[in-house]
Amino acid sequence: MDFCQKQVRSDCEELLSRFQRTDSVRFEVFSKIWREMNFSHIFYGTVNREKRAFSRLALDIACSYFLPPFSFQIRVGGLYLLYSLHQCQTASPSEQIRLALKDWDDVKKFEKDSVDSKHLDAVYILRQLMFLKAFHFTAMPTLLAYRKKRKVERSVLCEEFMERASRPQELINIELLEELSNIHELYGKLKTSVLSVSEMEDSSVNLIRKDLVPQLRSTVVDFYKWQQRKDGAEEEEDSGEGTSSQQECSRRAELLASIKSKAYEQAAEASKSRRHRQVEVDFTSSKAGPSDTPGYSRTSKPSLKARTSENVHISGDLSKEATSTTLISRLTRLDFVPEEKPKKYKKFKW
Repeated sequence: MDFCQKQVRSDCEELLSRFQRTDSVRFEVFSKIWREMNFSHIFYGTVNREKRAFSRLALDIACSYFLPPFSFQIRVGGLYLLYSLHQCQTASPSEQIRLALKDWDDVKKFEKDSVDSKHLDAVYILRQLMFLKAFHFTAMPTLLAYRKKRKVERSVLCEEFMERASRPQELINIELLEELSNIHELYGKLKTSVLSVSEMEDSSVNLIRKDLVPQLRSTVVDFYKWQQRKDGAEEEEDSGEGTSSQQECSRRAELLASIKSKAYEQAAEASKSRRHRQVEVDFTSSKAGPSDTPGYSRTSKPSLKARTSENVHISGDLSKEATSTTLISRLTRLDFVPEEKPKKYKKFKW
């Protein structure tokens, strides 16, 4: 029956999404949607052994919506769906609802929340299932098959049915605040009994926050209000027909333009044509570096003859010095062009 899993899950999600749009947890509203969709016909077409296998598949899928992490309304719809499928199945005897022992605490907590919220329809349906012995308590939520290699496809949870994260509201409840205030008061009494009057007057020893419990409660309430405002703002942005995305793009463009303008307002860098030009050094001056004269003045380089006569010292007769100077003068002529070596060409091989 694995080939029917996607179709059954899509039908259950369609039913629960219609029930979610009603913003109700009454069984009367759910049964009306059930009859409009003719959901009881889901068991038609199965014969013989297929009846039991299909009933087990439908109940397993419906049971997943009865457990966390779905919202309270979806869990109520999952409970109603379980009850309706269990009563309308064609298998005889009726197939039971497989429920793991680790999930029983969630079921009891769901029953307690329903009683506190006075949702008597959900309490009645849950106790009716218990009275009919519809639950089959097992060690594992799914049936284990040994010595059988099988790929189990994990179903993707519907994000619309998920409960919004509200950990602060769950942790900071009325019972916890009362207990915290009692402990805080007891701690204050013990501190006053131990410390003397002079120590109590010292601010460094005073470790008690008098407004701890009210401040904690007000912080949680402020967070809840901010969460509600954020949800409303997101819904308004989603309802706009592309206006929010256009405004966001325009804001980003303005931000980029301001960043660029600030960057160009800084000191301008050297131009690309002069970026790699080397600084010409005046060798005639005693200090190395560019000249300190104002404006741009290009220093002329000494000739090759002057540099050679300054750096090269030749010892020997005057005749040799004369000949060496004549040779240097010949070499330093401007019209001297070195002979080019003949180029060697490689022979082409066919």
